[in-house]
Amino acid sequence: MRHAAILASAAVLALCAGGFGVARLTAAPESLDSMDALGEALFFDANLSKTRSQSCATCHDPAYAFADPRGAASIGDDGASLGDRNAPTVTYAAHVPELARDEEGRWRGGLFHDGRALTLEEQAGGPPLNPVEMGMGDKSEVVARLRENPEYVAAFDALFGPGTLDDPEAGYAAMTRAIADFERRPEFASFDSKYDRFLRGEAELTNQEELGRLLFFSQQFTNCNQCHQLQRSAVDPAETFSDYRFHNLGVPANTDLRASNGSVEGFIDGGLLQNAHLTDDGSPEDETLRGTFRTPTLRNVAVTAPYMHNGAFEDLRTVILFYNSYNTRNDARKINPETGAPFGPPEVPENLAPELTEGPALDDKRVDALVAFLRTLTDARYEDLLEQ
Repeated sequence: MRHAAILASAAVLALCAGGFGVARLTAAPESLDSMDALGEALFFDANLSKTRSQSCATCHDPAYAFADPRGAASIGDDGASLGDRNAPTVTYAAHVPELARDEEGRWRGGLFHDGRALTLEEQAGGPPLNPVEMGMGDKSEVVARLRENPEYVAAFDALFGPGTLDDPEAGYAAMTRAIADFERRPEFASFDSKYDRFLRGEAELTNQEELGRLLFFSQQFTNCNQCHQLQRSAVDPAETFSDYRFHNLGVPANTDLRASNGSVEGFIDGGLLQNAHLTDDGSPEDETLRGTFRTPTLRNVAVTAPYMHNGAFEDLRTVILFYNSYNTRNDARKINPETGAPFGPPEVPENLAPELTEGPALDDKRVDALVAFLRTLTDARYEDLLEQ
């Protein structure tokens, strides 16, 4: 039966992901009698792509903290297409708030780098219909694939009501709800990294990691926590290390990726400015939002390379050096170690985040300490990846 093949595929991915402790995110569900179990099966189901070769898990690999380690952008279902942005981790995604203006009138939250999906459900519905991702033509095509599996039909009828898959809109919405329910499992946000164990008195940081922690939360020496701190306490156990706001960090265009994906010459990624939710109420475009992207969580950052919205940097230390290049007058400290050349100019040079130029330049000792601290934010089940 097709369902047996789906479960077998999920089981293989589970083995590839390594041990997850008592709760294994990728263990094949024994049945589809709960929303999250159905969502798990759907997450690993390659039949939901045009050529039946790609699932959500293809680009959000459970073995790599549900990110894609294969390159700056994920390869599409057709085996050739490339987008222009890096696939972010799904871990801690359930903590991203819905896109809305905050108390200061600034945009905050939303899924995808530009916040265009208001909710986790809306995000789950994006990739199947994206022509350079899973490549399905429309919702009815996806729901037709779901109806091929009698166990899916029974599960959708039981969980959402009889005949759910007879209506493409209702069936597609139910699918995205189930996937989102799977991604809301506590195991996706385990808060069990070395840093969390340190807060609970269960682990000790090395001298280098402790220096990095102090630097990270210090506004005198760095400005990391101005964008990468949600809670107001530096020892809050629910810290997700993101303010979920949008910033232009002056990231250079990824010219190698653009050469590979055939981007139109002169194309500029507008980030939040391209988000249709901002203008669908008739509001004029706000040019100050051009080139801004939502702050990602730093949870599992050390094992989810490459970095930035366009995968421009391969190494975490390079990211720190890039930020530091704005604070130093030493040209030697403005070199990208991955290319041996100076960091490229910002793709969008206007409205750069003011935090970039705040704070003193960092020497190698402090750069390495920050990297060491960021490594402590790795969930326990992925700590083995730190040695690879």
